[in-house]
Amino acid sequence: MTTTTMNDRPRGFTFGEYITCLTGIVWREGLRFLHQRERFISALVRPLVWLFIFAAGFRQVLGISIIPPYETYILYEVYIAPGLMAMIQLFNGMQSSLSMVYDREMGNMRTLLVSPIPRWYLLFSKLLAGTAVSLLQVYAFLLIAWFWDIEPPPIGYLTVLPALVLSGLMLGALGMLISSGIKQLENFAGVMNFVIFPMFFASSALYPLWRVQEGSPMLYYVCQANPFTHAVELIRFALYGKINWISLGVVAGCTAVFMIGAILAYDPSRGFSRRGPAGGET
Repeated sequence: MTTTTMNDRPRGFTFGEYITCLTGIVWREGLRFLHQRERFISALVRPLVWLFIFAAGFRQVLGISIIPPYETYILYEVYIAPGLMAMIQLFNGMQSSLSMVYDREMGNMRTLLVSPIPRWYLLFSKLLAGTAVSLLQVYAFLLIAWFWDIEPPPIGYLTVLPALVLSGLMLGALGMLISSGIKQLENFAGVMNFVIFPMFFASSALYPLWRVQEGSPMLYYVCQANPFTHAVELIRFALYGKINWISLGVVAGCTAVFMIGAILAYDPSRGFSRRGPAGGET
């Protein structure tokens, strides 16, 4: 009869076990998204209101001259389309962080984070799941926008995918970092108002930065320092098969910083589970 000792057990986890963990988290997030149909509808209502109502009113006032990546004069609704795509990802990132606050109050997050799988991998898997959901919402928006005569080059629907993934990761990681500091679900809406709307309006999503510079040089520098501006520009250029290298570097760097910050914030000694006086987790 053979006996198995602790030293005989394999150390670490296999690649298949990591994939199983990732699949489970993505599947859970997907089921939650399917069961919350109002979340999908509300994610499309906001950009479509801007596209169908505000863009129609501002078309004659805010026509856009020839600026990169565009090679001809474009209408206002064509210009704001990449910004609205990024807005969908911004709101989805904050919705994902809201679900983390809810899971934390219900105890589901604690159950997830006590898994033997490394904490950083669990958080990254949840981030990937939220990004995948945002991609579905963005492409649904692009489908509707196509009927509104917003037609980027056919190859643009493919070349924009890496930009959407990277920007979705950045905005999701930002939401995850913010959620680590929110202790109660009731405080979430107030905190989001100080994040979503300043990031969205102080960016190039609704107007080119050269117009902002003409009106307010100080606001122009604020927009330049806004990571959301670079997410919008990265999507805008990728939609036309081009790369904005500055925006790519900023978005990639911010993604790494926000993700590292979220991992540290969700550490048991720093994040939602703080150690009590006896050394145990409370």
